[in-house]
Amino acid sequence: MAVDRSALESNLADIQKRVARAAERSGREVEGITFVAVSKTFSAKAIRVAYDLGLRHFGENRVQEFDSKREAVADLTVTFHLIGHLQGNKARRAAEIFDTIDSVDSIALARRLDAAWAEHREADASKLPILIEAQLAAEESKFGVTEADLPNLIEAILQLPRLELRGLMAIPPFLENPEHVRPYFQRLRQLRENMLQRFGATAGDSFRELSMGMSHDFEVAIEEGATQIRVGTALFGARVAR
Repeated sequence: MAVDRSALESNLADIQKRVARAAERSGREVEGITFVAVSKTFSAKAIRVAYDLGLRHFGENRVQEFDSKREAVADLTVTFHLIGHLQGNKARRAAEIFDTIDSVDSIALARRLDAAWAEHREADASKLPILIEAQLAAEESKFGVTEADLPNLIEAILQLPRLELRGLMAIPPFLENPEHVRPYFQRLRQLRENMLQRFGATAGDSFRELSMGMSHDFEVAIEEGATQIRVGTALFGARVAR
């Protein structure tokens, strides 16, 4: 499928204006907000066009899908985020092809990623950046660690030598009115504050990122402290049918 560069450029300009206005309303700098272009279901060509327009962070939902187009974008200097649920049996491959795993939700998965990264990067002492996905609502279709289990997961991750915890991520329920999503963003921000107080100096810089907000509600997320927003449909258009 051909990529409509002019449409993508126009969409990006509109999103950037909205980001700037939301940042201004909340007294924040635009530079402190990372735009993750959600390229799941879109082609490597779409990623390349977005790259040409200045985007440097891309989010993919599935290991197998990204693996199929990875070679076509291997020359780009970008950060590829795995933002979808990761099954334990795919942890090894995910650690090999993604730059950051933004959806860690269990101790077992964290341990698998730690072992995979140690094997994949045995020649150096680097760490795999990760975010913890927190479950903000009891939805069967959503993943994430519960608020009650979050401290135990954090404690386990901080003890794993090859993982670098950078913050929290959440996917709230889809609600037509973005204002109705605000309480979920506030809750994630409060969770971060609680964990900072609980772990203190032990956590270091482990909670600097709050990844929240998508195409229909990213402005509210920014107002509530998002440092990363994940935008796909508003940038690339409607998802390609599978």
